[in-house]
Amino acid sequence: MTIKIGNAPCSWGVEFADDPRNPHWRSVLAECRDAGYHGIELGPVGYMPEDPAELGDALAELELELIGGVVFRPFHDPSKWDEVLDGSVRTCKALAAHGADHLVLIDSISPRRAPTAGRPHEAEQMGKEEWLDYRDKICRIAQIGTQEYGLTVAIHPHAGGFIDFKTETERLLAETDPAELKLCLDTGHTHYAGFDPISFMKTHIDRISYMHFKDIDPLVKKRAIQERTDFYEACGQGIFCNLGDGETDFPAVRQRLIDSGFSGWCTVEQDCDPEGATSPLGDAKSNRTYLSSIGFH
Repeated sequence: MTIKIGNAPCSWGVEFADDPRNPHWRSVLAECRDAGYHGIELGPVGYMPEDPAELGDALAELELELIGGVVFRPFHDPSKWDEVLDGSVRTCKALAAHGADHLVLIDSISPRRAPTAGRPHEAEQMGKEEWLDYRDKICRIAQIGTQEYGLTVAIHPHAGGFIDFKTETERLLAETDPAELKLCLDTGHTHYAGFDPISFMKTHIDRISYMHFKDIDPLVKKRAIQERTDFYEACGQGIFCNLGDGETDFPAVRQRLIDSGFSGWCTVEQDCDPEGATSPLGDAKSNRTYLSSIGFH
């Protein structure tokens, strides 16, 4: 069994490909390598070059492996299906070109759900027909990823989207084919949503194909929930702290993975403000040092 640790462009504040505040993609790759990681996610499609030769040469030069990529698009909005499909297919092509395995689907933040992030009992739920259409769109992208590109596809619960809290995550898992849609469990977002990642892993470990390692500051989280703070504003306030400084029990996460025989990548994601006061490189190094100290080599 081998657990490998990677990082992602969102740890450098890269959430959207066209954000003028983004650092240059080459500097992110270099800093990821310098911080001690051997793998990195693609980031939002279009951020890194979609020319396989250009990106492939850079990855080879820095001895980095492309782990996977995230489709962070509005699956909840039927009028944005073309946007979802375009981002998904382009991401699949990029991953397949570099031998990456993990396609992660995230329903982007909805104005209907953003105010109740962290408040499961207040959150608006979809009606029956809306849910079925939403579920089927997720399944369609999962089928494209698995059947047409040979990828491992996973849903990622995320604050402010319609797959966020425990009940709706378990509903989607129950209504979808495990062969086509697995789970990317994010330790920070589970805490944000009010459920414990360790116990959730115990119940659903067979469905988990990939992990995102994120820690969350309980005081910032409490304030963000009380004040209904915008997700990105909360990121700027440091809601996602360095690993080991928040409420996630990473030694217990590691033990659960070991006990289950998990093998593969776990990726650090420390969403931050690209113009914030923190140093992404410094945080990436600290997170790698912490993970090494608890046995993630």
